[in-house]
Amino acid sequence: MQLFSGFSLLQSWFLKYFLIPYFTTRKIDLHLGDKEPFRIWLLHFVAISTFNLGKIFEKLGICGQIKFVRFAMSLLPQVKEPKLYITDTMFENVPVRIYQPKKTTPGLRKGLLFIHGGSGMFGCKKTYHALCCYLSRESDSVVVFVEYRLGPEHQHPAQLSDALATTLYFMKHAKDYGVDPNHILLGGDSSGGTVVAVACQELIKIGNQPKIRAQILIYPFLQRMDLMLPSHFQNQYGPFLTRKRVISLGLKYLNQECVDKQKLGRNGHVPEELKQKCKKWISADLIPREFKARGYNPPMPAPFSKELYEASQLWNTTLQSPIISEDDIIKQVPETYILTCEYDVIRDDGLLYKKRLEDNGVPVTWNHVKEGIHGFIQFIDSGVFEFSFTKPAAGNIVSFIKGL
Repeated sequence: MQLFSGFSLLQSWFLKYFLIPYFTTRKIDLHLGDKEPFRIWLLHFVAISTFNLGKIFEKLGICGQIKFVRFAMSLLPQVKEPKLYITDTMFENVPVRIYQPKKTTPGLRKGLLFIHGGSGMFGCKKTYHALCCYLSRESDSVVVFVEYRLGPEHQHPAQLSDALATTLYFMKHAKDYGVDPNHILLGGDSSGGTVVAVACQELIKIGNQPKIRAQILIYPFLQRMDLMLPSHFQNQYGPFLTRKRVISLGLKYLNQECVDKQKLGRNGHVPEELKQKCKKWISADLIPREFKARGYNPPMPAPFSKELYEASQLWNTTLQSPIISEDDIIKQVPETYILTCEYDVIRDDGLLYKKRLEDNGVPVTWNHVKEGIHGFIQFIDSGVFEFSFTKPAAGNIVSFIKGL
């Protein structure tokens, strides 16, 4: 009887975590120029299956889902880079990996501190090794990868604190690494873009430091007040990152998983007065018409729930969106590079921040990858998961760095 029950349980898990997700992947828009739909579908399916397998291992008591996903991500093959010196060290007790070009140069180089994505819970130097090698080699810059503390073991503001500590240290000791302290950039992808955007604003408040020369935001996650923007529905099934996954990972990071995710996804966590205050900065009405061409018919917003408000920590001002900062801070934000992807569930965050910065006179270089998907750039030089748009997009970032 126990054997039968165990078999039935495994059968139900297979149905829930593999068979249903398989058919769900068929809902995603795989046209993307009709160039490489199978590889995009494969990446999406591998990502979903990794999370689901981790959930099964967690239910079986083998290991936690987060731990399993971290392990799987660390298995990415490491490229060898003969043109760079690669050193692991510490900046203010935070582990960093430094990438320095071997060729000599008469002057000081630019420096880029890279803050990785992964919802504040995933990602490591192995995951981003190929990207950091590419950026350092091609831009002839010193790249510092910051291995900040991960959540949910380390709650906010641990990630921001580590980013600020390493940035201030690098500014102070830049010349020790052959870097011009007046040409230091901050860059990050996804949730790493969140940390970069907030860190740049925090450095403005601190003052009395060399200014950050520029910030690079790669498909950044920049707000959680409006989860009903056009891209949230157009790309709700992915590829790679789904709307459901965005919400569940955000709650997992905050250790608040037992809430009504459907109501949260319909903005039930936002009080009416806050909606009215921030709609001039965060609203579907601010998204250009061409980004609604694939359709936009959102459901009715959910009524406000104090429970969701508390669980989402929307009350926590240190977690507030960098988009809604005051004008006197926004105007001082450094020159900015923003990369957005058409088939990214959080595409519109980048579009909203672009508008906010431009409205305040901040120079913005914007690259919209029309066939791009969330997370693609970390798979550069990976073989099967490097797409036709990966190198051109990375090359565009390199051109921005070299042009500063």
